[in-house]
Amino acid sequence: MVAEKMYELGTKKSTIRTIFEFGRKRAAEVGEENVFDFSLGNPNVPTPEFVKQAVLDILGEMEPSAIHGYTIAPGNPEVREVLAKSINERFGTNFAGKNLFLTAGAAAAITISFKALCEPGDEFIAFAPFFPEYRCFVESVGGKLVVVPAKPEDFQIDFAAFEKCLTPQTKAVIVNSPNNPSGAVYSEETIKGLAEILRGKEKEYGHPIFIISDEPYREIAFEGYTVPYVPKYYANTLVCYSYSKSFSLPGERIGYIVVPDEIADFGKVYGAIAGAARVLTHVNAPSLWQLVIARCAGRPSDISTYVKNGQLLYQGLVDAGFKCVKPQGAFYLFPQSLEPDDYAFCERAKKYDLLLVPGTDFGCSGHFRVAYCIKTETIERSLPLFKKLAAEYAQ
Repeated sequence: MVAEKMYELGTKKSTIRTIFEFGRKRAAEVGEENVFDFSLGNPNVPTPEFVKQAVLDILGEMEPSAIHGYTIAPGNPEVREVLAKSINERFGTNFAGKNLFLTAGAAAAITISFKALCEPGDEFIAFAPFFPEYRCFVESVGGKLVVVPAKPEDFQIDFAAFEKCLTPQTKAVIVNSPNNPSGAVYSEETIKGLAEILRGKEKEYGHPIFIISDEPYREIAFEGYTVPYVPKYYANTLVCYSYSKSFSLPGERIGYIVVPDEIADFGKVYGAIAGAARVLTHVNAPSLWQLVIARCAGRPSDISTYVKNGQLLYQGLVDAGFKCVKPQGAFYLFPQSLEPDDYAFCERAKKYDLLLVPGTDFGCSGHFRVAYCIKTETIERSLPLFKKLAAEYAQ
């Protein structure tokens, strides 16, 4: 009667959403202030004042039809030129408006890219730990997700394990840095090593292998860490960007895909992206928000709260006895759970109203994700509870 796969996706919520909904119910029982919900990566830093002002200026200055009407599918040409110029100034690239395709956020950008590239039998590689929706997105377009096991000591790429996963069916490799859920930033050495291996495999297999660089956390990189701009190291790269995290706009759904001129058969790839967007019912990215990001392009993000929260939570967990890689970016920690079964550990944490996400959902068992994009005060009050939880395992 219906597509069973779609029914399954629609009725089986993600673990993250299930925990978040449990938290809402629990808050109604014991009070919001007594629930320590680390489940959802929903930015708590206020949207910058310059974004609010841009919205007000646009609404006050422009004709409504120009603000709210359709744009062409790839996006307003003037907006794309402004964004391309901003990217060039930051990274020393040579993009023009024709290299950008505006989307309704990074999820749309990634899914469109998968759809544009995927042919029957194609495989897409992700590095654990990875954003769980990658599997859903890849499988929805007929591809297969292949997962490279994590390198938990630093969450860089395990190249020996990666090479074992490469086959003639490999179509693309997904890079997410700063990473959700580990907070790791791939070093320049890591990106260079990845590019070198892929260039060799392209020659061996006789076809392009693409990197899809998923970059919603690019602006949230902490002092001492630089996020390499992948197209400068590897020609066959699609960049999927979103303003959800950098400008605290997750509900507005605005982002883009960069398609460099240097990519294998630019016209074919860009055309396939346009076609994929069409069949995925993408008409155009939200018109008002296209205009807003053009006015705000290149403006700095305030990450001070995330820096403070990350340092506070990391030190508190380490002091409590947890093992954890120090955060380098994004707003997540990915500590080791205090028992091998991370689901059991996260369930036990609920006794203290600590809502944590099992690492197994991110392809990395024996860990748990903590999203620290919440009030600093909430983190401070949670630390004694983490100590109590850890003390149970020390007995």
